[in-house]
Amino acid sequence: MIIQSWADVLVSSFQDVWARFAMFIPSFVGAVVVFIIGLILAAGLGALVERIVSMLKVDKALARAGIEEYVERAGLKLNTSVVLGQVVYWFIVITFLLAASDILGFLALSSFLGAVLLYIPNVVVGVLIMLVTVVVANFLKKTVKSSVMSAKLHSAGFLGTLTWWAIVIFGLATALGQIGLDVTILNTVITGIIVMFALAGGIAFGLGGKDAAARLIEKFQEQVGQR
Repeated sequence: MIIQSWADVLVSSFQDVWARFAMFIPSFVGAVVVFIIGLILAAGLGALVERIVSMLKVDKALARAGIEEYVERAGLKLNTSVVLGQVVYWFIVITFLLAASDILGFLALSSFLGAVLLYIPNVVVGVLIMLVTVVVANFLKKTVKSSVMSAKLHSAGFLGTLTWWAIVIFGLATALGQIGLDVTILNTVITGIIVMFALAGGIAFGLGGKDAAARLIEKFQEQVGQR
């Protein structure tokens, strides 16, 4: 009787395992099919985006805007088409992997992949913010420098560099906040640095531009006297 009971338990256990395995096979096959479709679609769309961006000659535009210099300093090569193509590729792959995970019922994996998908757009937006920041900073640096030089004032290079750093630091704080990092301490440090440079710039500008300011005031007084 005991042997028969053990046999019944073993048979029941094997039947239960086989039933669960048989129920898992359709889900597994469906998940594999979905993931393969995702890989094919991701490869196609990634290549399409890469070709479109390459045709638009975005790299040349960024190089003219002064972005290539900073990318090369980081030991990287400016290749926007490949980067965007890979972003699209992996975004689609992770999306279909999430769908396959849902089919299989892997709740923990699905939760992680969902968080990654929500995070990717923030990273892309953060990178775009930094690109725009560098472009604007380069433009304003040249504008401030040329304006100070045309006014025949001193410290043109310093004021241009000060303008560049002020904009870049502000853009960096905005980009870090976009990707979800706490920038409270960074904002405090940035505020202190900007105030310090502003004071130094004001002193340098005042000492270097006092003669020009005196000439402008003198010309103004002469025009008033002529009237």
